[in-house]
Amino acid sequence: MATSNLSKGLHTKLFINNEYVPAKSGNLLTVRNPFDGTIVTDTIHCAGEADVNDAVAAAQNAYQGPWGQMAGQERAKRMLALADLLDAHSNELTKLESLTIGLPVTIARGIGSVMGAVWRYYAGFCDKLPGDFVPEGDDRVYKIVRYDPFGVCAGIGAWNASLFFFCMKIAPAIAAGNTFVFKSSEKSPLGALQIGELIVKAGFPPGVINVINGDGSTGASMASHMGIQRISFTGSVGTGKAIQTAAAQSNLKRVTLELGGKSPSIVFDDADLENALVHSSMSFLVHSGQICVAASRLLVHKKVADQFIAELKARFEALSGASGNPAQDTTFLGPVVDEGQKDRIISLVNGVQKAKQDAVLTGGVSKDNFVSPTILVNPPLDSAAWTQEIFGPVLCVRVFETEDEAIELANATSYGLSSCIFTKDIPRALRLAKRLQAAGVAINSNHQPDYDTPVAGWKQSGNGSYEGGRAAILGYLQAKSVMINMAAKL
Repeated sequence: MATSNLSKGLHTKLFINNEYVPAKSGNLLTVRNPFDGTIVTDTIHCAGEADVNDAVAAAQNAYQGPWGQMAGQERAKRMLALADLLDAHSNELTKLESLTIGLPVTIARGIGSVMGAVWRYYAGFCDKLPGDFVPEGDDRVYKIVRYDPFGVCAGIGAWNASLFFFCMKIAPAIAAGNTFVFKSSEKSPLGALQIGELIVKAGFPPGVINVINGDGSTGASMASHMGIQRISFTGSVGTGKAIQTAAAQSNLKRVTLELGGKSPSIVFDDADLENALVHSSMSFLVHSGQICVAASRLLVHKKVADQFIAELKARFEALSGASGNPAQDTTFLGPVVDEGQKDRIISLVNGVQKAKQDAVLTGGVSKDNFVSPTILVNPPLDSAAWTQEIFGPVLCVRVFETEDEAIELANATSYGLSSCIFTKDIPRALRLAKRLQAAGVAINSNHQPDYDTPVAGWKQSGNGSYEGGRAAILGYLQAKSVMINMAAKL
């Protein structure tokens, strides 16, 4: 296989204690371009247990040393400096994201434009961390409530948005005064790894932020490490459960999980149908449907179903023609991340087609790692395509008549990540938003998590802990009650 020229000069070692160091494990990983199968690099250093120990030790030393003693304003200065550097190098970083996961570069740039904003947002909290007090009562005890950092925290990001997860997991933890060990997915480690150089330039002391590479065994070492006090993970339900188990069996470290989704979108007959069509086609197919909050179950009111589904089919087929090289600005649809993902998607589609011959309205075919935009109409309610997260450009459509029927269909899932409602009747939308069993509800739009609002998952989409917004800062702090006996002679 030919090696991409973009690999020249790339950092592929582990970033520990402000230095790029080789993995003691001696193991290397290969990253491929899903568009053409070429090797981007075959020298990604894979962290073993000893390497994880080194990263945690560096983070612990930084927490017990300069970072733990640093005033909030000084932490903020370094965070703001990193934000500026991320903006300046955004194009370089997002090209790597596009190269390794097939994300069209135009969409990758949109993610890149948010990175600096995340760090600026959380930098604003550094000197505003909460604290409380309870005035003395008859017991003459004055009570202070402090909110202290945990110490060494860790995060594991999913492959579909490594740069975004790098920012969302690390920035609030750092703002709260913690130190961090971060691991990207082995499918997309390059972007986050290059940020190590920017961390040094921004003036962070050694060990505050460490970036390691690795596979599932590396993540397992992090989840079970006795020196890590808190861990955040974004990815599959199965891996999330394994991390929660490892955390419980080690030091009962706190865990934040943002897992899979099978999100519903409900289109009523009074909706702005053009708006609903845009979000059910273009918004859904962004990143070829490989987004955890993608509304992959579409429920359409019977009165407009025939018209809506026919137009949706036309738009899916038109967008199929916009597939191609993710590095080109004209490309809207890139490949799925790898052959294994492509095979899984096609298998789920074939399973529905076998059970119901007329289920595939359009699509359902693949070439190389490309999967054509696919619509499945009325798939069986017990089919894997209807019940499981597909993570691909496959939309399942069913028709409903009443609000109660729509809610019953929407909530009949083990997931609870996000949901969408399209209607001009806002009181109805708010009424249904209360009934939907999901952590996020979008009205007349697709659901797009943002850094300034809480992001979580209900049911098997997460464990109720939050990333995003002020809630993320509070999640990286632990309460401590300090009680002063005012009656004592001083």
